[in-house]
Amino acid sequence: MVERPADRLAQSTQDVADEAGRRAEGRGRRSLQPLRRLLPFVQPYRWQVVAAGIALLCSSAATLTVPAALRGLIDHGFASADAARIQPYFVFLLGVAAALGLATGIRYYFVTWLGERVIADVRRGVFDHVLSLTPAFFEMTRTGEVLSRLTADTTLIQTVIGSSASIALRNAVMLTGALVLMFVTSLKLSALVLVIVPVLMVPLIGFGRWIRTLSRKSQDTIADASARAAETINAVQTVQSFTHEQIDRADFGRDVETSFDVAIRRTRARAAMAMVVTIAAFGCVDGILWIGARDVATGVISAGELTQFVFYALLVAMGFGSLSETWGDLMRAAGAAERLAELLDAEPDVKTPASPRALPTPVRGALRFEDVSFHYPTRPDSAALDGFSLGVAPGEAVALVGPSGAGKSTVFQLLLHFYEPQAGRIAFDGVDTAQLDPVELRKHIAVVAQEPAIFSGSIADNIRYGRPEASDAEVRRAAEAAAAAEFIEQYPHGYNTLLGERGVTLSGGQRQRLAIARAMLRDAPLLLLDEATSALDAENERLVQLGLANLMAGRTTLVIAHRLATIQKLKRIVVMERGRVVGEGTHDELVRGGGLYARLADLQFTSGMAMAGE
Repeated sequence: MVERPADRLAQSTQDVADEAGRRAEGRGRRSLQPLRRLLPFVQPYRWQVVAAGIALLCSSAATLTVPAALRGLIDHGFASADAARIQPYFVFLLGVAAALGLATGIRYYFVTWLGERVIADVRRGVFDHVLSLTPAFFEMTRTGEVLSRLTADTTLIQTVIGSSASIALRNAVMLTGALVLMFVTSLKLSALVLVIVPVLMVPLIGFGRWIRTLSRKSQDTIADASARAAETINAVQTVQSFTHEQIDRADFGRDVETSFDVAIRRTRARAAMAMVVTIAAFGCVDGILWIGARDVATGVISAGELTQFVFYALLVAMGFGSLSETWGDLMRAAGAAERLAELLDAEPDVKTPASPRALPTPVRGALRFEDVSFHYPTRPDSAALDGFSLGVAPGEAVALVGPSGAGKSTVFQLLLHFYEPQAGRIAFDGVDTAQLDPVELRKHIAVVAQEPAIFSGSIADNIRYGRPEASDAEVRRAAEAAAAAEFIEQYPHGYNTLLGERGVTLSGGQRQRLAIARAMLRDAPLLLLDEATSALDAENERLVQLGLANLMAGRTTLVIAHRLATIQKLKRIVVMERGRVVGEGTHDELVRGGGLYARLADLQFTSGMAMAGE
């Protein structure tokens, strides 16, 4: 028997989120450390990074040669005796400008390409990982929050990779080169600069940490607003039906205003940082220039040397000023990288075994639950299944009935391996599901939910969702068997008709018939039906019941039934209450035996007859 540690339940999604929060808080003290998480996405494009780096160095080198040319012009070109020597300096400056322009263009192309390519890979990587997470994660995380991280956060990172990082590196190279050449030009004035530089770094680092904290908070508030908007828009008909628009507008407005307030605080911090650093940097340049002017007057250095030094000092000052701005972008990107890292660090509760077993062939669909107990992560004190045992033979059809909360849907969730039980064992064709690859297991299961998901593609795409390789003829046969062909063929474009988001252009019965056709086309040995005919009228229900009878033939079928009239003919009905089996037999046997099923039957059939009499 495969070991299932009882403490796996404790590692719920909230625990993962809390741990990620603690890691983010710790990283907050380490500046740009979260951006290292982007390195795996950048490494495949190392040659593009090298090309951009070479272009960056060339453009920086070209810029740093300009002051030397200016020095020659001032010291030699403007003297009447050396007038003939002025032309080479202008030719040299023209060559520098051409090299600078070429290198800048190459750098811009490669850096922008990297930004677009890497962020596309990040989005795809995060989305791929999110699809691997189990429902436990989404019990604790709103869809809008995930979408915000996929869009707003990745856009911030794209700005950094495609622009800010390159600008920061260029300014860092320029600043370093200018500092070195300043020492070559004048040791005395450069020593003064060396004393001043650490003073300038203090506000840069202090403001940077402040901005990063505010940036993270800003992204969180944007995510909250996005999550609320997505939740409201997805239920817009319910919102309007209950005239809840004004309340939802007010709630969203508060979220937006909170986001705005945090963004303004972050903007103030960036503005203050830029102001302080710029004033300090240029104030220092002014003081150094005053000392240099006195040295020129006393003949310690020439006017050209002072010009060269001032130009380098200006490059250093501008470098610091520009770094103060790009530093804010880097801080925001670091906050966004933290949030994306939380998604990438989240692990599914159900993991694929290192060496998964294979199902015996052919797959028959035999099921066995052996004393299974299960608690949902969000309800650890309430057992959804409590010592549940059930065996289903290949090809057998079994109905699960019982009041809401009896555990019927949980049986489906565990069969699909969305969760693992804390105790007991589930076997599929004699193999413990814990030893199977969840994806491989699900390939042999077809599901019809009570409220099926319909996607915004065509009708044919929705039907072949479980078998993308199915032919048009197979799609049509499945639709006919599910009594869906009748309304599909009334559309001008037939099976190529595009459906709105979540199938809003279809009625409830039409959506359910498409879901039944999808399950039919899946042609899996195990069929899970969650009240598959609940939204159909009497005529269509009769047709679909006939189609389901054909589909169920030779397949193991579990049916969740809320309306007992739909499962009266099944030879085996399992009655559930509080996660346990409390009765089993045919409809007539269970009615004669009294108990829960007899009470449910009396309520449904007696109430139905009374309503019909009225």
